[in-house]
Amino acid sequence: MDALSPVPAADWIDNAAALGAWLGDIPADAAVGMDTEFMRRDTFYPQLALLQLSYGGRHALVDPLAFDAGTLLDDTFGKRAVTSIMHSASEDLEALAPLLPRGPHTLFDTQIAAAYAGMGAGLSYRALVAAVIGDDLDKGETRSDWMQRPLTPSQLAYATLDVVHLHRIHAELVSRLQVRGHFSWFEEDCRRLLARAASAGDDQPQRSVRAAAEWPNERQALLRRILRWRDTTARKLDRPRPWLLDETLALSLANNLPHSQADLDTRGRGQRALRSAQRQELFELLHQSVTPDEVAATLPIPGHPSGEAKKAITAMKTVVDAISLELDLPQGLVCARRNLDEYVVSGQWPDGLAGWRRQALEPKLAPLLP
Repeated sequence: MDALSPVPAADWIDNAAALGAWLGDIPADAAVGMDTEFMRRDTFYPQLALLQLSYGGRHALVDPLAFDAGTLLDDTFGKRAVTSIMHSASEDLEALAPLLPRGPHTLFDTQIAAAYAGMGAGLSYRALVAAVIGDDLDKGETRSDWMQRPLTPSQLAYATLDVVHLHRIHAELVSRLQVRGHFSWFEEDCRRLLARAASAGDDQPQRSVRAAAEWPNERQALLRRILRWRDTTARKLDRPRPWLLDETLALSLANNLPHSQADLDTRGRGQRALRSAQRQELFELLHQSVTPDEVAATLPIPGHPSGEAKKAITAMKTVVDAISLELDLPQGLVCARRNLDEYVVSGQWPDGLAGWRRQALEPKLAPLLP
């Protein structure tokens, strides 16, 4: 491996005029390296602490704590066809949501691209830089306090190095994707990631709670109502969901309604964000009758497959393995195991296997349904 490259200089930007000047020369068809540093502590939303940009040999560290950069960033990255090159972008997109509510116009996620390029699934940025550039990144500041000011020289160097290689990596991955013929599939996954980041939350949160898979439909609908309330309220209060209502209590309340406000108050002790106003709102929510429309709108919770369903999943996995080998793509990229479970248990084609995956998989998997 080559010796470590020196860290290039980066502009520290803490006002709108400086950011506007830095962004001013970026054309509409540009590709710009982008990364964030953020903190997750006691909030629902990650707290954006730093935005790193790289374009045309220039690098910038934007301080979002010093000024509102949203309008300038949205004008450049949200409203124009600029490609934002990011690595494993899902959490970064969440952190950027206050500034880019619709996300960047075009995303090039280098982790997804590396998987389609035959370099392996879930590749870390450090491993990708080592493979393409030959540098070994120092990740010693991974758990730094990025909200502090001023940042240390080590933090500034770490943050800058997270974007300086993105353009070379982007060029290499574009070439590999074009040779392998997977570029359109990769773009589809990036668009799906953007859409998921811009959504207002999971409309069917109960489907991840397998403990309630055997519950009657009305009770599953009530659980969905509770979990959707939790998500909406946690966003409004900007507090972590478990602080408002952990999963154990949500299941308990859906399965055994509190008989009084005092009962709910007692059972909700220890939930740090479940204050008096929220407890009253939740009590009223719990005692509203579940309507037929609610039941119809609630997708059933997939249970643990057994018997013929388990045999079908085994057979489907063999088919997926063969298709993955034929396409020379990681099995997890082609079809996650949870999607097979969902398909076999529900009999409905999963949203997670839309697009090219449906075309490639459904004709061979549908005949194997039990």
